Amino acid sequence: MNRKIKILAVSGSLRATSTNSLLVKEVQKWAPSNVEITIYQGLATLPAFDDQEPTEAVISWRQQLADADGILICSPEYAFGVPGTLKNAIEWTVRSGELVNKPLALITAASSGDKAHAAWLQIFSALSSDIPAGGALLIPFIRTKFNENGEVSDAATKEAILNTLQALIQTIDQKASAVDQ
Repeated sequence: MNRKIKILAVSGSLRATSTNSLLVKEVQKWAPSNVEITIYQGLATLPAFDDQEPTEAVISWRQQLADADGILICSPEYAFGVPGTLKNAIEWTVRSGELVNKPLALITAASSGDKAHAAWLQIFSALSSDIPAGGALLIPFIRTKFNENGEVSDAATKEAILNTLQALIQTIDQKASAVDQ
């Protein structure tokens, strides 16, 4: 396709130097020329989910999700579960539906990560997100995959991440082609 693909990348960690935050920055650098990856910066501004009127931060979050052709989530694992701030952000979409049928890739990067990864897959299944074959990646021992400059230095990990990104891009292309027909 010749059109520009817009992907919204979200790190599940609030720390700028977390491996998940570094990872979304790396993926942004690796994007093909026809893919624009924007990193969501408002996770810390979202209030706790409730059924009240959404705040400006929530409205902006939902709009950025809606405007994206696809979503890339990079999540750590905290205490054998998903990070609360990211789960809270996702909860704001349950009723409004921005993730329904939305192409989504999930990278869980942690020391272990298997429990958070499994939980995210269930959550995104419940929300009817479109995670393509090859669009979910678990990267255990993530800290060992970066060099001192904050770059992914492990070739196999970089290849796996690029394959995950490509699976997301292909799904976005397929959905756009189906709409065009």
